[in-house]
Amino acid sequence: MTAAVEGVAPAVRVLLAPNPGPMTLEGTNTWLLGDPAAGPVVVVDPGPDDAGHRARLLAAAPHGVSAVLLTHRHADHSDGAPALAAAAGCPVRAVDPAFRVGQDGLGDGDVLALPGGQVRVVTTPGHTADSCSLLLRGDDGAARLLTGDTVLGRGTTVIAAPDGDLGAYLASLDRLAALVAAEGVVELLPGHGPRVGDPAERLEAYRRHREERLEQVRTALRTGARGVQQVVDRVYGDVGEAVRPAAEQSVRAQLRHLGAALDEA
Repeated sequence: MTAAVEGVAPAVRVLLAPNPGPMTLEGTNTWLLGDPAAGPVVVVDPGPDDAGHRARLLAAAPHGVSAVLLTHRHADHSDGAPALAAAAGCPVRAVDPAFRVGQDGLGDGDVLALPGGQVRVVTTPGHTADSCSLLLRGDDGAARLLTGDTVLGRGTTVIAAPDGDLGAYLASLDRLAALVAAEGVVELLPGHGPRVGDPAERLEAYRRHREERLEQVRTALRTGARGVQQVVDRVYGDVGEAVRPAAEQSVRAQLRHLGAALDEA
């Protein structure tokens, strides 16, 4: 069944991309920010290069698209950006210069005006080196936080070394937790999965989960595990084969964070 554009708030809508899978859950959430009746909207994470998805995005923006923003470089978020930007005649703005179309990037603290509110860029490296989040405050005063893959709507994200960095990720979780408290964020809008209505609790749970995993890895090393495969067997023994590569990536990041050997045996 083809997904339909779903209204979330006066200046927030979402369209689910047609790319479900073990790592993308139901698919990539493509966010449309701005009141479509009042002017051009901003599209965040257009997802795969899919003609049908692109056509639905353009149809949902009767006054056009002012910019395409990327929360990070991964293909399930970025592949559709160049074609959408070409069709809409707008730039692609990203932290990573290789993914930009036009001159403007995304820097920490950058503010973008849109009809019905504004967006502030918050760099949150860890899932990838170029990951960022977007603080959206609507004209109604409500604050929402687009988190890309830094925080998912269900489950936990993969920190894929060497691009991903667990130390940076933990710092980003702390930064987002402080931002949620300071700005009164009412909801997290993730790159995959459902919206999160308990931002502070979810971020606390994410931080706790990472610390628990690190302790499990330390225990595995203390009790004789050597290298990625043996640690995965002990710490992620219950995961299926479809997601084992993700577990291996996470263990590489954990071992690097702990300064342990990366023997693949």
